[in-house]
Amino acid sequence: MGISIALAVLFGPIGMFYSTILGAIIMIIVDLIVGIFTLGFGLLLTWPIHIIWAAIATSMYNKKLMKGKI
Repeated sequence: MGISIALAVLFGPIGMFYSTILGAIIMIIVDLIVGIFTLGFGLLLTWPIHIIWAAIATSMYNKKLMKGKI
């Protein structure tokens, strides 16, 4: 989980590829739209979303792994 959070903090949506590929693609598109319309200031709001989403995705994966479903 720590690596997932660290990568999301350092690299944003690119770091999310470690924990969720679909989430990373979605957030790259959202970041492009938000970044263009707010001249980059909106990314201050989306960056924490990257971190939270990566942590949740990693947590869900780990829970499935512990239950033996993967």
